[in-house]
Amino acid sequence: MCGSPFYPHRRFNLDQTDVCLLRELERGLPLVPAPFDEIGKRLGMDGDQVIERVRHLKEAGVIRKFRARIDQRKVGISANALVAWNARSAGGDTGTLLAAFPSVTHCYERKAVPGRWEYTHYTVHHGHSRDQVLDEVRTIAAQTGCQDYLILFSTREFKRVPNVRMRENGVDSI
Repeated sequence: MCGSPFYPHRRFNLDQTDVCLLRELERGLPLVPAPFDEIGKRLGMDGDQVIERVRHLKEAGVIRKFRARIDQRKVGISANALVAWNARSAGGDTGTLLAAFPSVTHCYERKAVPGRWEYTHYTVHHGHSRDQVLDEVRTIAAQTGCQDYLILFSTREFKRVPNVRMRENGVDSI
């Protein structure tokens, strides 16, 4: 059994087959001529049924997209930085402004800790060099008017996985 058939706290109710299908898709598509047929065999359905379920899950927003997962270091992207922004120095909808820049891969807002940490917005940047990332951040600061920021470059990677994993995020126990 891949999971329970009903999740009352979710906006979209996944049945057991949906959960099993999502877990199969997280493993990646098998490198065979008919990958959806292969996944269907594992789940007791045919490839057309798999594609229809995937289409339904995509239309519902459960699946956002299919894509290749590329090892960024192997293609020369070695500079990674988290930038903390003090949005009070900007004004307007800082999150929307920051997220609009193509070089921003992630953008979050969090509450400040008054007197200890005044930064409220966070962006993630990846580049071929530290200088490239620094130039991008300076451009963003100039265009948004947000001049109070800290750039934290990564020095070592310990773990990198997709942000949501069915098993690791407790879907089996819900």
